Amino acid sequence: MDFRRSDIEDLARQVREREVSARELTAHALNRIDATNDEVGAFVAIDGESALLQAADIDACIAAGEDVGPLAGIPIGVKDTEDAEGFRTTQGSLLFADRAVATSDSVLVARLRQAGCVIIGKTNTPELAWKADTDNRVFGRTGNPWALDRSAGGSSGGSSAAVAAGMVPMATGSDGGGSLRIPGALCGLTTMKPSLGRVPAGGPRPPGWADLSSKGLLVGTARDSAYALDAVIGPEPTDLRSLPMPDESWRDAVENLHAPRRVIWSPTLGYAVLDPEIRAVCERAVSALEARGTEVLVMDDVFDEDPALPWLMLSLTANLRVVQAAVDGDGDGPGWDDLDPGLASMLTWARNTAGPTTALESSDVAHHLNLRLVDLFHEAPLLLTPTVAGHTPVGSAAGLVNGIEDISWVRYTYPFNLTRSPAGTVCAGFTGDGMPVGLQVVGPQHADVAVLRMLALIEETVGVDHACPYEPSLSSDE
Repeated sequence: MDFRRSDIEDLARQVREREVSARELTAHALNRIDATNDEVGAFVAIDGESALLQAADIDACIAAGEDVGPLAGIPIGVKDTEDAEGFRTTQGSLLFADRAVATSDSVLVARLRQAGCVIIGKTNTPELAWKADTDNRVFGRTGNPWALDRSAGGSSGGSSAAVAAGMVPMATGSDGGGSLRIPGALCGLTTMKPSLGRVPAGGPRPPGWADLSSKGLLVGTARDSAYALDAVIGPEPTDLRSLPMPDESWRDAVENLHAPRRVIWSPTLGYAVLDPEIRAVCERAVSALEARGTEVLVMDDVFDEDPALPWLMLSLTANLRVVQAAVDGDGDGPGWDDLDPGLASMLTWARNTAGPTTALESSDVAHHLNLRLVDLFHEAPLLLTPTVAGHTPVGSAAGLVNGIEDISWVRYTYPFNLTRSPAGTVCAGFTGDGMPVGLQVVGPQHADVAVLRMLALIEETVGVDHACPYEPSLSSDE
């Protein structure tokens, strides 16, 4: 059994048909975590006893002839920004390291549990999901299974590393500026940021990142993504932004693929500096599409300027609210000095810079970016870009662009959080040092199916083996 080369749909079918038990899948996940997590650092909390009990309940229900859901017995990790009953949600922050364990699941976790998933534990994230590398003062660093000294990306880096290393076949994530797509790209996975509201947030607390963040899943392939998302999309009365159930199954939609008549390829989006090796890998994948009959329109003027500032203002003021609420107590608990120094510096800047109309001004920018996309998608139905601009960082450094560390190496993803567009990433190939390179696919408003179909088509067309070959250097008994 190897989750890196297993199909989630087939695994769940095997459990339902009693070819393999949910307990066996869960035991394999726990054994793989035990063998690999010390090196990778993907999971930050595990409850093996509870997971095995959940699996045993699923097996008993199947034996009794009950329907346990489309994701029967699939063991999963939950990003440590998301509530899962029995676990603390620390958000990777000393401010919340000692908070009480959650007594209920988030809407996403509840839907996954209802669909038959087994909750193994929580996966690592940078503090308050603030950056594109996963480390924090509570749990330390997550390594990339393709090369442990390299970044797994962020902020869903623990989830992406867990899936890439074969610890679990699926894990939850969220994407407020690229936090599904960046780690997915760096770890060789296919994943999608659904349209805002497709996977509902909801629950008793308001969403932390307002209209920027979409919930999603880290998986291996486009078909896995479509199949698993089918189980969690749909309206939720406690989420003001939730969307109606789509008319068609997303999993069914990724069958019978054919090359689209036309796509747009934008290597710079009009403002980005792109590493030449990353560009070459992406353009080989785009050329493979062209060879299948797709006309490729090259556009370097998608946006007039980099929308980093309005995105930063929205994301940082959202985190500033969380931090101020946590530290403005009686003064005896954790405070500003306990924050990641980089995060503290950015929050201080936002606090000193933001004015009473800043949020609305940033929303105005999002509106105008979307107007530009409306015009763009009259030319072709999909936009392709690199997912990141540079090479996978070593440690917590920035990615290398033209051999130089570039703090803006993730400049391709956040525009499409501002516009709420569906956007995904797929492995287009590898750099000379063997690291995966992601190609981003962006669609019009609510055209999630079109994005999923293109991700699946690129997988089929490029045909790279993106299963991570990682094996631990130490056996589990050492």
